[in-house]
Amino acid sequence: MVADIGQPTPASHPQLLKEGEMTPGITTEEYISRRNRLLDLLPENSLAIIAAAPVKMMTDVVPYTFRQDADYLYITGCQQPGGVAVLGHDCGLCMFMPEADSHDVIWQGQIAGVDAALEIFCAKKAYPMRDLHKYLPGLTYGRSKLFHNRQTAIPTYMKLESFQKLAKNGKVGDLSTFTHELRWIKSPAELKLMKESASIACQALLQTMFHSKTYPYEGLLSAKVEYECRMRGAQRMAFNPVVGGGPNASVIHYSRNDQKIKDGELVLMDVGCELHGYASDLTRTWPPCGRFSSAQEELYDLILETNKECLKLCKPGATISQIHNYSVEMLRKGFKEIGILKDEGNSLYNLLNPTSIGHYLGMDVHDSSMISYSRPLEPGAVITIEPGVYISSFLDVPERYRGIGIRIEDEVLITETGYEVLTGSMPKEVKHIESLLNNFHPGMGLESHNNIRAAYNR
Repeated sequence: MVADIGQPTPASHPQLLKEGEMTPGITTEEYISRRNRLLDLLPENSLAIIAAAPVKMMTDVVPYTFRQDADYLYITGCQQPGGVAVLGHDCGLCMFMPEADSHDVIWQGQIAGVDAALEIFCAKKAYPMRDLHKYLPGLTYGRSKLFHNRQTAIPTYMKLESFQKLAKNGKVGDLSTFTHELRWIKSPAELKLMKESASIACQALLQTMFHSKTYPYEGLLSAKVEYECRMRGAQRMAFNPVVGGGPNASVIHYSRNDQKIKDGELVLMDVGCELHGYASDLTRTWPPCGRFSSAQEELYDLILETNKECLKLCKPGATISQIHNYSVEMLRKGFKEIGILKDEGNSLYNLLNPTSIGHYLGMDVHDSSMISYSRPLEPGAVITIEPGVYISSFLDVPERYRGIGIRIEDEVLITETGYEVLTGSMPKEVKHIESLLNNFHPGMGLESHNNIRAAYNR
């Protein structure tokens, strides 16, 4: 009988993991390499403490869907709550694991314990969580500095006298300074998962675009894209889909998704999924009715041209800040030419587009947040390029543009020679979008959809 440790293993889930993988797509060898690289970054005689993400409760007995802290998962490979990992030059990886009693097993199933920490996660030492107070003070004694993940810090170790003493003396720092440095550049295995995640999101959004003509409701489109992502293997959405129809598209992080999209309105969909810990993120904007109005097309062309020109700037040595500044120049000039801005320096611009041109992407949607946008990009970094315009109905602009929101977002991998668009399979040209929508008929098979798309990508 195959042992259940509360998460997939090659023995229990051969359809997901190959032999030698600790999590789908990532080998045990790569996890050990990550730990060694983190030790290389940590100052001498320091210690890293990383807690798993907590379980968040919907009610007293009903939990929200659990999502592991990215740093804890990146270092340990453990996808379950309740643990604390410690990493040091002299002790290696030590894991403190929760224990499940018979009641927990009946209600929640098996979990990884001390044995799994040693055998599956390859910890040098492992103890039950109830013994944290016995062993952690000894591990922290005499350290020059402690680093911990402040996002998931828990009182269990923070209340210990040894931790308190170091914190009082200013010897406790944020571990994310080091983990985000490691996570910023993706390994070949990570990039494979990210490309698969992007492909799933593109296929799902394309099917949702077809669906929108017959079912122009924000909630139905949100449900459709999640269904299509999950049917293709994604474990969850990377974030609550943004499905903004008409004026709702001008709300940047719109999340209600409860309105009908009127005939002639655009819908902006910002979506992404998670595949084995790696997120995708893309946005497309289109008219479910099948035709852009002249005002919509005028604005869309400007955003699309900005998207394309900014993509050309993506290469080693460039920075997100530089690309952002270039996008601002393009959009200011474009808004002035079509009469939305009176001059390129008008403060109205910040209301039309208050967002950055992009962000880093990886295990989190806004990944490696400790890395500055002024940092020169390197091969293996993944970013988004997402110019947009968000014209609220109350803004003082020509009436034909009011209530229009448009964003075109792509995922971009920085390569040795330039860039690769990971979401390039998702159409964004006006003629392609209109042709796809107007040649779609309910009941048409997936193969027919693909044939139509292929014809317009030649």
